[in-house]
Amino acid sequence: MDYRELLSRDSFWMQDQADIPIILSTRIRLARNLADSPFPQALRIEDAEKIEDCIANVLKDMDVDDEKVIYIPLNELTLVDKKVLIEKHLISPNFAESDQARGLALANNHKVSVMVNEEDHLRIQVLMPGNKLGEAFGLAGKIDDYLESNLDIAYKEKFGYLTSCPTNVGTGLRVSVMTHLPALVLTNQIQRVLGAFGPLGLVARGLYGEGSKAFGNIFQISNQITLGKSEEDTLSHLEAVTSQLAERELQAREILRQEAPLNTEDRVWRARGILQNARLLTSEETFSLLSDDRLGIDMNILPKVEAGFVSLLVNSLQGSLQLRINRPLDGNYVNFERANLLRKLYQEIK
Repeated sequence: MDYRELLSRDSFWMQDQADIPIILSTRIRLARNLADSPFPQALRIEDAEKIEDCIANVLKDMDVDDEKVIYIPLNELTLVDKKVLIEKHLISPNFAESDQARGLALANNHKVSVMVNEEDHLRIQVLMPGNKLGEAFGLAGKIDDYLESNLDIAYKEKFGYLTSCPTNVGTGLRVSVMTHLPALVLTNQIQRVLGAFGPLGLVARGLYGEGSKAFGNIFQISNQITLGKSEEDTLSHLEAVTSQLAERELQAREILRQEAPLNTEDRVWRARGILQNARLLTSEETFSLLSDDRLGIDMNILPKVEAGFVSLLVNSLQGSLQLRINRPLDGNYVNFERANLLRKLYQEIK
């Protein structure tokens, strides 16, 4: 099947948020497994198919925002489709690479995605723009309740939810916020700030999780502990840390405004000029330029761009570019199409 229309639209979480522009998005993820069934890594081919079929029949009847989710067997997706889903944080790279019976339930607006037979039988994800931990957790809870009412979920009173990875046992909850912290990087405070997260039971990663670099000065902050800690404690703890982090970033921006105004203006205007005129752009360079440009907009130095920061970032990646122009891209052709897309968008600015 052709899922081009569904996958090419901007995901709900990619919307720009004016209230706290530093907090780009919120993600809630719940890991769940079926009782009395081996975890996905230990499943035989026929058992994986039975589990996928069982869960798929339940997910096909699930509503999100009064619309039925779309269930997609993984084997119906092209390599480009999978790449786009990874770029939009709707599936994991490991999920895309497996030949095992797997599937994805996806809301029309991409607010909810549920992976079947990933590391666990069920990976429920809710993604929201901005700082919406409570709202995202509430929706994830409704989906979890629906699945538990229709499936026998693995749970032990002593331990909580049983998961493939021991670090997820307990609540099975991973909470993360995506933050844009350019001023903390430019004022050389970022390592000190992020270094304090370990003792707090938190970890900072790049845009695409474990092992990824913080291109574009984007950092994902998430919890590390799930056992012996309630969902409410996890949420309130991350909420408090996120608020402090946003405050530190705002203070760092004020330092740039007061102590290096010309350097800051020159930096962001140079970024704007390159985005408006470049003919070739690598993904790493694009992330850096868009980060500087967004900083200039947030500090009221540059005129606003109609397209949002996260939308520009994601849509400039290889999979999204290939889906958009409907042909393979590699080497300089990717860099050309990326520059072409951004140049057109930026030249429309008045």
